[in-house]
Amino acid sequence: MIETVALIHAAATWFMVGLIWFVQVVHYPLFARVGGDGWPAYSTSHQARTTMVVGPVMLAEFATAAALLVLVPGVLSIGGAVLLGLVWASTFFVQVPLHGKLERGHDATLVRRLVMTNWLRTFLWTARGVLAVLLLSPA
Repeated sequence: MIETVALIHAAATWFMVGLIWFVQVVHYPLFARVGGDGWPAYSTSHQARTTMVVGPVMLAEFATAAALLVLVPGVLSIGGAVLLGLVWASTFFVQVPLHGKLERGHDATLVRRLVMTNWLRTFLWTARGVLAVLLLSPA
C-alpha cells in the first residue's frame, strides 16, 4: 500500500512539475502577446480550463502527501508536505488573485508580476519532485 501511495504521489507531483515549467517558460510569458477586447473572455476561459486540468491532480497530490505523512513519517514526507503547503499558499494568495485582477482586463504589469511570482511555485514543485522520487527509493 505504501508503494502505491508513493507512486501515485510521485506521478501527481511530476505531472505538476512538468506543467508548472511549461506554464512558467511558455504559457505565462505568452500572456504578454494577448490583449485587447477579447482578453477578459480569454482569461476567464483560461482559468476554468486550467482548473479542470490541475484541480484533480493537485487534490491527488495533496491527499497522497497527507497519507505519506501518516504512512512514512520522516524528513522526506514532512519536507514534501511543507513545500506543498508553500505551493498552495502561493497559488491561492498570489497567483489566483493576480488571475482575478487579469480577468478585468489585460495589464502588462500584472502579467509580469504573474511570471515573476510564479518562479517560486516552479522551484517549490521541482524540489517536491525530487523528494517524491526519494520517497520511492528503498530505505
